[in-house]
Amino acid sequence: MSADKRLEELGCELPPAPKAVGVYRPAMNVGNLCYTSGHVPLKPDGSMIQGCVGRDADEEQGYQAARQVGLTILATLKQHLGSLDRIQRVVKIFGMVCCSEDFQGHPGVINGCSELMKEVFGEEAGVGTRSAVGMNSLPLGVMVEIEAVFELNEG
Repeated sequence: MSADKRLEELGCELPPAPKAVGVYRPAMNVGNLCYTSGHVPLKPDGSMIQGCVGRDADEEQGYQAARQVGLTILATLKQHLGSLDRIQRVVKIFGMVCCSEDFQGHPGVINGCSELMKEVFGEEAGVGTRSAVGMNSLPLGVMVEIEAVFELNEG
């Protein structure tokens, strides 16, 4: 099934694709790979999910923030590539969680993004390599920031 159609079938609402707020590109193709810059949990209304997991939020709220980051990445990809169907597979997800010093559930939080990618691109193409790490702060006070790499279809 088409990734664009699958996203629609899932009833996911993409936020507006974010514009660069500095000296970088939100997405860039190099050969048959598409790299995305760090994305934050941008909601459809333009607001962001902020806070610290383990202090202001629990793991489930962090998971939902990571899922929202995934939707933001998909919005950028759709704008940059014209269609999510240009994506062959997820290669790498690098997730950063703003969290308290004693929080250890980083992988559970980043699963929010990883599971979304699996739902959209399928079991084989939607699951790539991944890192999930904790940070004591993130830009704009957001709860999660994620960057990703995707392999593109030829042609």
